Amino acid sequence: MKITFTEIFRFSIPMEPFVIATGTMDYAQNTFIRLHTDDGIYGVGECSAFPMIVGETQDTCLVLAREFARLWKGKDALAIDERLAELDAFIARNATVKSAFDMALHDLAAKHAGLPLYKYLGGRPRDIVTDITVGIGSPEEMAAKAKLFKAQGAEVLKVKLGKAPDADIARLQAVRNAVGNEIAIRIDANQGWDYDQAVTALRGLEPLNIQLCEQPMRAYNDYLLPRLRQQTTIPIMADESCYDHRDAARLVSLGACDAINIKFSKSGGIAEALRIQQTAENGGIPCMIGGMLESRIALSAGVHFAYAAPNVQYFDLDTCLIGHREDPVTGGVQYDGFHLSLPETAGIGADADEAFLQCCERWDV
Repeated sequence: MKITFTEIFRFSIPMEPFVIATGTMDYAQNTFIRLHTDDGIYGVGECSAFPMIVGETQDTCLVLAREFARLWKGKDALAIDERLAELDAFIARNATVKSAFDMALHDLAAKHAGLPLYKYLGGRPRDIVTDITVGIGSPEEMAAKAKLFKAQGAEVLKVKLGKAPDADIARLQAVRNAVGNEIAIRIDANQGWDYDQAVTALRGLEPLNIQLCEQPMRAYNDYLLPRLRQQTTIPIMADESCYDHRDAARLVSLGACDAINIKFSKSGGIAEALRIQQTAENGGIPCMIGGMLESRIALSAGVHFAYAAPNVQYFDLDTCLIGHREDPVTGGVQYDGFHLSLPETAGIGADADEAFLQCCERWDV
């Protein structure tokens, strides 16, 4: 099955401003591709650039997408390992845009086999409940948002922190007061604290029944994570500290974390994500599947991956729920409150809405 051409779209999704410790996003900087073949079928892929974390922008993704399309033209779409190795040989890092091409290859392979992607990967359906994210604001604003999410049926809250420890403790105290003690709360500092701040914040947050803390410090402080774990009872989840299975092996060997957050935009896609979760499982470390600001296209791929990755025990698949003002997707994952399910269709089972694509800048390569 030969690749004939690739459609590439500037897939910008307007959204309410979303604030984390490292910056604010007011639209989703996404790229969408369709990888066409001589069999008359195409695979879809989507990536979401988050410059302040992964170091790619929508424009860098679009430039490299055109280069990747030229590189793959006329080649076998089913030779997934060979195709992905070509991208790594062409340019280092740039995992975000690589993830869209990885996703499209997996979509094509599953469609060629006539299977939903999770079955192609050897998985099976299971109950998946996503958390819902409360962005950084005043304690009153965050408490009101958390209370609204609980009223809508949320079972797990993910609360963004990473500012001054005293202010962060006040934020979380307000959230906990608003929602009570039963609902699970996990926090994400997005690298916002240094070591001393992390110790202060985590010790101050311990009475508030925190499920875990995601990425408390900058990744270059990973050597301090084992010491930090000894200073707090709150489990530590690595996010920006883990891009691939080698990072996962390093974190496991250091005893640096209690869990790992996998994102396609960091791993380069499904193939490496599977290796990360297996490496973590071998080390007794559970994983989470998360994301940046993807639409339901990439989120569908994330659910397929979770079905096929039993070591993924936490789910942060709310990216289309935290401020997207449009849903430019047909098919794909469906939300029953915060419970997720997939259609039993071949491949990923999602595509972009044609009317939305008519308004997107595009390239055919």
